[in-house]
Amino acid sequence: MKPANKPPTSRLDINIVIFSLLGIGIDLLLRYAFAIPEQFYSLAVHWSLSADSAAVLQNQFKISIAWLDLPLLAVLLFAGVPQIYQIFRKLLHGNFGADLLAAIAIITAIALQEYMAGTLVVIMLAGGSVLEAYAVRKASSVLEALANRMPSIAHRQSEDLLVDIAIDQINIGDRLSILPHEICPVDGTVLEGNSTMDESFLTGEPYLMSKINGSKVLSGAVNGDGLLVIRADKLAIDSRYAKIMTVMRESDQHRPSLRRLGDQLGAWYTPLAVLLALLAWAYSGEVVRFLAVLVIATPCPLLIGIPVTIISAISLAARREIIIKNPAILETIGQCRTAIFDKTGTLTYGRPALTAVLVNSHHQEATVLTLVASLERYSKHPLAGSIVNAAEKAGINLLKVDDINELPGAGLQGSVDSKIIQVTSRKNFTALHPDQLVELPPMSGGLECVVLIDEAYAATLQFRDEVRSDSSSFINHLQPNHSFEKVMLVSGDRESEVRYLADKVGIKHVFFSQSPEQKLALVREETQKTKTVFMGDGINDAPALTAATIGIAFGQNSDITGEAADAVIMDSSLLKVDELLHIGARMRKIAIQSAVGGMVLSVIGMVFAGMGYLSPVAGAVAQEVIDGLAILNALRAAIPPKSLSDY
Repeated sequence: MKPANKPPTSRLDINIVIFSLLGIGIDLLLRYAFAIPEQFYSLAVHWSLSADSAAVLQNQFKISIAWLDLPLLAVLLFAGVPQIYQIFRKLLHGNFGADLLAAIAIITAIALQEYMAGTLVVIMLAGGSVLEAYAVRKASSVLEALANRMPSIAHRQSEDLLVDIAIDQINIGDRLSILPHEICPVDGTVLEGNSTMDESFLTGEPYLMSKINGSKVLSGAVNGDGLLVIRADKLAIDSRYAKIMTVMRESDQHRPSLRRLGDQLGAWYTPLAVLLALLAWAYSGEVVRFLAVLVIATPCPLLIGIPVTIISAISLAARREIIIKNPAILETIGQCRTAIFDKTGTLTYGRPALTAVLVNSHHQEATVLTLVASLERYSKHPLAGSIVNAAEKAGINLLKVDDINELPGAGLQGSVDSKIIQVTSRKNFTALHPDQLVELPPMSGGLECVVLIDEAYAATLQFRDEVRSDSSSFINHLQPNHSFEKVMLVSGDRESEVRYLADKVGIKHVFFSQSPEQKLALVREETQKTKTVFMGDGINDAPALTAATIGIAFGQNSDITGEAADAVIMDSSLLKVDELLHIGARMRKIAIQSAVGGMVLSVIGMVFAGMGYLSPVAGAVAQEVIDGLAILNALRAAIPPKSLSDY
């Protein structure tokens, strides 16, 4: 499947470049390495129309060809003619761009017997397409990455045996074993075992989710260290991951198009060049002036200058740990007016952090944290690391632990400093200690656990997805510095979590509990209004990344997200997003300088050629000088400025 906005990237352009370079190489070898003398061969055609008494009409057509020109003529015949055909086909469909002038230039070069110039134009046409196609993603690679991530087999329990079956053979009600670190094949319910699962790429929840008897599991989630036995609740084709694949296919078919900067400029440059050439011909009556104007008008600054600028900017971005997968975004990122953020892993670090230790009147916060962290360092619970990290940041020395015990669903218990410490959930505490409920603080957003010391309530620990330190300053600089008119937060997470983050960073447009389908619909709606940038890092973000004008993926957590995105921020930093915005704006500025500056010089040359001061050969030389200046300026895009950030 091929997205609608991508020009067909065929091997033809690459073959044309290779064939053209080969033709030029042979021509130069014959002329200079072997110093073979130039010999001309003439083809003459005589024709006449005669009556009985005398000839009524007669004429003669004669063409002379140097056999040393045969390699270049072969290039023009087998490479240039197909290019001209394709350009005129696009013209019939209303696609009017800079390459039309290149087609006229090739025809003109053949008529002038400037075969080398014509071959160079052929290379520029094909080379521009190859450069533009460099690193452009294909929809098939996105879908292939989605398909490859899913397991091809599942482990079905049959009596006392474990039988490997294809996932499309899974039936509702089957007992399936999910081994440690495997990907869950279908949606289901845990029957046996306990483990954790990473569902963040599917749901937007930033935490590892504990799975015990009765827990729901999603297809595509990654199992932790434990063995789980689940009951299949849905067929593979109806499970969560399959739905995301379906949405991905649909979103690829509706990917927004980006008009190339070269085509925008070429839309007025091409008719201007043709008009000047026709005026010169009409004014002087000499067809050679028409040809001279078109030779110097060859749009090399558009065909080569802009792609060179883009490749230079891609090189600079790569050195800044930003991978540009769709070069066209560099031309348009500065025109985007709506920024849409996923929550987990973009504005947050995607990991839980201990945000509050709410103790009762009988305990001190530092004492409780010391006791709990001492115990949690031996736990594999998803929140254990957050507690230990908080203790380390506070400079707390951990104590010796005795008689540690961790039961699935019941929590963690052990003896620390001659005290019995228990860490459990609010649900378990409520069931086992109803007489102490008055001690509990009100429920809040995020996650929490309850701490008991010697069977008595001591504290409640609260956790939130850790907000990036620079999220607020980054969000607040988008409107004044980059002309964004709207900033949105769209997440699959719970309302309390999403609104907490929105208030922290200053985002007013908030959407929570969004499925991939809902995200896709929302992004499509916004993209119809204006150009959009979507930033996310989960598999559930892939359809939205594709539907936005520009999709930016954070990190390498998911191959699928990276394939769906136009750019990938390797180190998951908002600073790198700001650098990408600046690289794009700078690239467009340099590209316009190269293209417009080159065209202005070409127009001046066209005027001189039209007045008879430049012959076609002199015009070709002048155009090469202009091209060199445009390309040298374009290479500046690869040179890093003093700063690429402004917040």
